[in-house]
Amino acid sequence: MPTIIDKEFGTITLRRSVRASSIRIRIAPDGTLRVSSPLYTPALIIKRMIHNSRTQLRELLAQHQEQTIAFEDGMQIGKSHSLIVRSSAGITKVERHKQHIIVSLNPSDSLSDSVVIEQIRAVVITALRREAKSYLPKRLAFLAGQLGFEYQKARFSHASGRWGSCSSNGTISLNIALMKLPFELIDYVLIHELSHTQQMNHSPAFWQLVEEGDPDYKLHRRQLKAETPSI
Repeated sequence: MPTIIDKEFGTITLRRSVRASSIRIRIAPDGTLRVSSPLYTPALIIKRMIHNSRTQLRELLAQHQEQTIAFEDGMQIGKSHSLIVRSSAGITKVERHKQHIIVSLNPSDSLSDSVVIEQIRAVVITALRREAKSYLPKRLAFLAGQLGFEYQKARFSHASGRWGSCSSNGTISLNIALMKLPFELIDYVLIHELSHTQQMNHSPAFWQLVEEGDPDYKLHRRQLKAETPSI
């Protein structure tokens, strides 16, 4: 399926159809953008629409992100943190203490309240960023050395639309939400982006590189589609 690589939104999937009468952009189940358009719509027109709709697309992604967030007492956050909810007579507050994200919840508030969700999410982002910076650079360097890839540097983000990306100058960007995934899916994403240092496309040659690093990449690719990089 054809795609467009956008600097802000990452990989955007294109679906051209004889039944489509106009260009529509929506959020796919994995949190990425998907464009439906008439069969012979030029890619330039689609790119122009994306460029002119950036504000609306950011809002759409933000709304999707809010809808996918559901925090619960005792849930695991990343690889080494857990969420603990305690009743509090004071105002609701959220803080990280060692490996715990502690929610002191006033009885008048709820974990489903948007304000509370944003408080928790801010601390979760801090926790996942700490985990990501501790684990991902070492794992990326190990896989690169093992598989013979070279890259310029690694950077981190929490953009909701993609797990990772690789620029033409060899900078690999990784979503801190990777720490929510099983280790084998983390490796798949890292190998995927390392393969882009040699093939900046999704050609058969690219997928051959991925397969050399991850023989089960087809399974892992399917499994990853069921996950969302939202935090």
